[in-house]
Amino acid sequence: MACNQDFVQYIADQCSEAGEITVRKMFGEYGIYCNGKIFGLICDDRLYLKLTEAGRKLLRSEELRPPYDGAKNYFYIADVDDRRYLSSLVRATYEELPEPKPNKKKATPKF
Repeated sequence: MACNQDFVQYIADQCSEAGEITVRKMFGEYGIYCNGKIFGLICDDRLYLKLTEAGRKLLRSEELRPPYDGAKNYFYIADVDDRRYLSSLVRATYEELPEPKPNKKKATPKF
């Protein structure tokens, strides 16, 4: 089941105090980014955050679920209506995740 665009925008707005929040469509679902670093997924109108110790310490209740069949577990975040709570979770998760690897430039074919 694909995500509802209104829900995706709602989640992005709720996380906005953490930094620059963007979303990118991925196979009918969405990756969610803070300052260019992916911190979670939005799948089937549910929010999932990557596992970090900093995030775990802030969770009100810990529930691990895979966002889609065959995926590893993420923190499932049911309480998406508390903007401060959600933004603090995103900020803590973002700070603990490694910086993304730079994209490799494609080699120019030689003829």
